[in-house]
Amino acid sequence: MISFDFLAVLAEWPLLLKGLAWTLGLTLIATPLGLLIATLGAWSRASGPAWLRRLLGAYVELLRNTPFIVQLFFIFFGLPAMGVKLSPEAASLIAMTLNLGAYGTEILRAGIQATPRGQWEAAQSLALSPVQTFTRVVLPPAFQRVWPALTSQIIIVMLGSAVCGQISTEELSYAANLIQSRNFRAFEAFIIATLVYLMLAVLARKLLMWAGPRFIFGVRSGGHG
Repeated sequence: MISFDFLAVLAEWPLLLKGLAWTLGLTLIATPLGLLIATLGAWSRASGPAWLRRLLGAYVELLRNTPFIVQLFFIFFGLPAMGVKLSPEAASLIAMTLNLGAYGTEILRAGIQATPRGQWEAAQSLALSPVQTFTRVVLPPAFQRVWPALTSQIIIVMLGSAVCGQISTEELSYAANLIQSRNFRAFEAFIIATLVYLMLAVLARKLLMWAGPRFIFGVRSGGHG
């Protein structure tokens, strides 16, 4: 008869809590950095010089068409051959940031390209500089158009952090694997980890959908937002 002992896994709650903290920490740092890369990349691909568009296009295609775990292994195992040695946590953060930046670039570029030409011309008629036009007129509605897609991508990157345990980053999946190696309760350990990831994804989506209109693209005049 099969018996389950979830208490044996929950008794290792300090490990689970530490893993949860690392997962959240990596995501909280990678998200703004990735969105910054996405913003600069989308602007450059939409309005930058040809050489920069080609360079960013190569970056986007490379990151979007290779597995995340391969990118992670290249950063952690490959870069030391070039003299760049990183801790597991730093390698995980860089991989997550670059991955989100690549996907976010294309998502945000679609939002920028959907901006009516009249808005650009209206901004120019008001003598706004190109930077002011982009940051004040084009970028906020572009974010508003694509925010659900960006939210989904942020969550995908957060869940993708589970593979970072392969290079000994002590995130949630690493903690679950360590616990099951100690008490041989693999089913219980990974069921609990799955439920925690599910909770994180649901809460993150709700938080991002609440925060976007208020802090990213909210309209603060005219009673709209």
